[in-house]
Amino acid sequence: MPDDVTIGIVTDLHFGPEARHDGKLRKLTHLAGPLAREFVARMNELGPAFIVNLGDDIEDESREADLTRYGECQAILREAHAPLVNVAGNHDSIHLNREDLIRFWQRSGPLYYSFDERGWHFVVLHTLERKDVDVSIPERQLEWLRADLAASGPPTIVFMHHSASDQTLDDSRWWPGRSHLALVRERVELRRILEGSGRVRGVFNGHLHWNHLDVIHGIPYVTVQSLTENLDDDVPGRPAAAHAVVRLHDRGMVVRVRGNDPARYQLEW
Repeated sequence: MPDDVTIGIVTDLHFGPEARHDGKLRKLTHLAGPLAREFVARMNELGPAFIVNLGDDIEDESREADLTRYGECQAILREAHAPLVNVAGNHDSIHLNREDLIRFWQRSGPLYYSFDERGWHFVVLHTLERKDVDVSIPERQLEWLRADLAASGPPTIVFMHHSASDQTLDDSRWWPGRSHLALVRERVELRRILEGSGRVRGVFNGHLHWNHLDVIHGIPYVTVQSLTENLDDDVPGRPAAAHAVVRLHDRGMVVRVRGNDPARYQLEW
């Protein structure tokens, strides 16, 4: 039987230049540093087993600027008194390559991997976005996932940047008519793999800049709000300041999104 585990999650921090969409200020990037430090302080009070960064540490600009800002973001997150688990976001991968990210992550190998902690199995996936084209997971990674889930015994939680659910996005700020840039193209096949394992208890993603929950064939798919999303329509702005606290136990989980755009989900296996 797995132990009770608490996890802290943050996503879409977007260190970098001002980010507007449809002519309006949408990401409060100038607050990324202070908000990240506030998140770390809260995590140090909470004492989770580990912290998950679901990606988009930066608002991409240039290789030189991105290296500096990605390093700044990682340095702040590593001030937490808990191990840091990283996921690659689409903005992180425009000017930076795998070797850059792996170096900052202080690990080796591909940008997808798995690990065990306190009777649980955790999987990190790497979704690939072709700018203005689509989001995908290569077949090689899906083959790895099948083998990983077949080899593992414990209940499993999956972390990824883009969404594997079928969210309706027509009422979102960012994605009306652009679901191909928000949802993984191979999501049906991916979900079949997760369902077929009989082990997956939850899937977490960022990227969509809102809170959302889908339960598909018994598996909850949780989207976590961005740390720096502007909750107001334009300037001066009010940050979501969002992070999630996930409490796992053998019978279910409770997800609480803290900050200015709160949410709470309680799920039983």
